[in-house]
Amino acid sequence: MKLPALLLLAASAASFAADPALTIYNGGYAVVRETLPIDLKSGVNQVSFAGATAQVEADSVILRDVAGKAEFQILEQSYRNDPVSQAMLLSLFEGKTLEFNRRETNKPDRIIVGKVVRSGFVPGGNFVEPIIEVDGKLQFSLPGSPIFPSLGSDNVLKPTLNWKLNSASSGKIDAEVAYLSNGFTWEASYNLVATDKSDLLDVVGWVTMNNQSGMTFTDAKIKLMAGDVNRVVEHYGRAMGAAMPMAAAAKMADAVVTEKSFDEFHLYTLGNPATLRDKETKQVEFVRATGVKAERIYVYEGAQHYRRGVSTPGKVQVYREFKNSEANKLGIALPKGKVRFYSQDGDRQLEFVGENQIDHTPKDEVIRVLTGNSFDLAGEHRMTNNTEDGSERVATQTFEVKVRNHKKEPVEIRVVEHANHGGSWTLTAQSQEHKKKDATTFEFRVPLKPDEEKTVTYTIRYTW
Repeated sequence: MKLPALLLLAASAASFAADPALTIYNGGYAVVRETLPIDLKSGVNQVSFAGATAQVEADSVILRDVAGKAEFQILEQSYRNDPVSQAMLLSLFEGKTLEFNRRETNKPDRIIVGKVVRSGFVPGGNFVEPIIEVDGKLQFSLPGSPIFPSLGSDNVLKPTLNWKLNSASSGKIDAEVAYLSNGFTWEASYNLVATDKSDLLDVVGWVTMNNQSGMTFTDAKIKLMAGDVNRVVEHYGRAMGAAMPMAAAAKMADAVVTEKSFDEFHLYTLGNPATLRDKETKQVEFVRATGVKAERIYVYEGAQHYRRGVSTPGKVQVYREFKNSEANKLGIALPKGKVRFYSQDGDRQLEFVGENQIDHTPKDEVIRVLTGNSFDLAGEHRMTNNTEDGSERVATQTFEVKVRNHKKEPVEIRVVEHANHGGSWTLTAQSQEHKKKDATTFEFRVPLKPDEEKTVTYTIRYTW
């Protein structure tokens, strides 16, 4: 007998582990994989699995025989997430009488019989006060602990998946149940430590996992997927199913976590099984590097403070820039996350000096992170001349930018300017050479001695 092409056959002959497995994504969900032993009989079989999370996406469930031993067809699949609770059972007795056990201090328990007028159960988890009639009077509370008769066979104690399978033959298999579940998150964070005035950093990266799925996973094989995985999002917001030593490079924390490219994304695999409890947040170190060269860059972008014809003092921003390369003691794909900077003072005490975010960064790319504003550097920006001839479609503007260094050591400030008028532009006069960054941005690099002020002037001509 050969079943239709709808059969779930083995995708590969890979080894199969009995422990649960999780692949957690940045988007707040995970792929959950569990082992389900099945004793198949030839013909129609009823199979249940009560190990799913409370936030399973029912239309994403896949049941398959990874080892390829069995051929079976799924005739039906259902998901029930109405576990037995006191409120739910009370709802089955609305309009009926029920016994309640009342306990009072220093008195024996006694049984009270009442009629359940309203159970208080509302599908979806909302709650209203129950109404119970006792001796012809209504009360908005339970008169005691309700005593229910035995449960029927169709009640469930936890979220349950059910299948009706048609099998070509008999036999025992270890099937795999895989599904998408919401309630999981993971994110990366980085601590960067530098000695005062040093351009060398120590980098430690952590991954933080959070489980709010309603289920504990014991000794799970955990992978973390980094990248922008596309998913369809309905209008009400629910996502639906698919979519070191100085001489050494960065270590993946002594193989606590390993990283590899997968499709268009990157997978980070925990080296050992881990237990991730419900409502638990767990951290694992995944990268450590020593002696990463990170240039300190000072940027004054005066145009953002500019008011026409007015000299406006502005802040000089401080950036740290480093290359994610093996030559610079890194060279691994870095998932997006928060970056915190610390600096050692003269007493070798760590002080927090700023934080920001980085995006997913491949190896050999440059990372530039804004850490804050410099206290001892300042700048001023003003327009000194502005002419425009509409008939000739020509405009000319002259700017003056002053930068000051109040530090005890020399610095270089990058004065960043923008051609915001529109049309074509060119600098017809400038006090020093500029470097064009893109179609509308150019910069002047100004070296400053301690307690020195310099002025940059330029004239820009627009045509359109």
